[in-house]
Amino acid sequence: MNIYRIGIVGAGFGVHAHLPALLAHPRFDVVALASPHSAAKVAKERNIPHAFASAREMLDGCELDCITIASPPFTHRDDVLGALDKRLNVMCEKPFALNVEEAEEMVAAAENAGTACGVAHEFRFVPQRMALKQLVENGHLSPLREIEITQYMSFLRASGTRSRGWWFEHDRGGGIAGALLSHVIDSANWTVGRPPRRVQGFLRTANPVRRDGEGEFRSTVDDGAFALLDYGDGAVGRLTVDGTTFVESFTMAVHGENRTAVASGKDIADMTLYTVDDEETNELGCKPSPYAKFAMLSERASANVPLLMELYDEFVKQIETGSSALPTFREALDTQRVLAAIGYTVSS
Repeated sequence: MNIYRIGIVGAGFGVHAHLPALLAHPRFDVVALASPHSAAKVAKERNIPHAFASAREMLDGCELDCITIASPPFTHRDDVLGALDKRLNVMCEKPFALNVEEAEEMVAAAENAGTACGVAHEFRFVPQRMALKQLVENGHLSPLREIEITQYMSFLRASGTRSRGWWFEHDRGGGIAGALLSHVIDSANWTVGRPPRRVQGFLRTANPVRRDGEGEFRSTVDDGAFALLDYGDGAVGRLTVDGTTFVESFTMAVHGENRTAVASGKDIADMTLYTVDDEETNELGCKPSPYAKFAMLSERASANVPLLMELYDEFVKQIETGSSALPTFREALDTQRVLAAIGYTVSS
């Protein structure tokens, strides 16, 4: 059984979610971390052999088979291209890129390198989402008419505090569209099985003036993102992510002409699934993630860790067989085109 040497770029979500998932995964050996400020400290705490200030230093400074790029989105293009130049297998966080041109460049480089490349849309592996896709694929929701995904959160209300930084800067790829609507677009496209042919939508900034421990600052990014997608053949998608609401909830409904399936709950990873037709409403039980017990490994990303471990299972399959359920760079390009159509794009 091959064990793959992997490095992680990024000390935020990379350390809180990817690192515990990879340390627990039997097929990976985390040998390096890269971050301009905290890599050395975290590497010492977690007994990781190498620490670097940047992805470039990591690529030049140690032997790797794979790399996870969980750095901010304004670094993704350079980090991905550098890794592919070394013919590494690449896992990249979302949002994939700052604009469509960067995404196209990374897709072309991945196809030229011929290595396994995936995007961290781990929420595909939420059991209720997988069940919804199966209901579409097996015809239970045919003819398909609408996918409705709504995510409400409170962390961007005016009364909330979140530290200033790149997340609130448009030119560096911040905002809720890149951070969260990207997941929702991917879920809709994946469930339907194709990208949309037409897109309408917009981004909204309800609270441009924000406060943190240092005082007042100005946000130049969206705190709500809304998209209407036309998939053809009578199927549409209505997508909403809003970070300014009092309620915390997530709903994904797939509507056919003769039956509806709805998964809903407080958040993405805690939902109950129902089917509704003329005769009855049924609650469908879904088998939990085989890695559910590993949620305890992270206080800040407990829901993500088991799902990421499933994602890395598919990464291994892609490396070893060239076939898997890994979210692809090309699918991420489809998502990037939707984001650009509603206003999430940064000039190169």
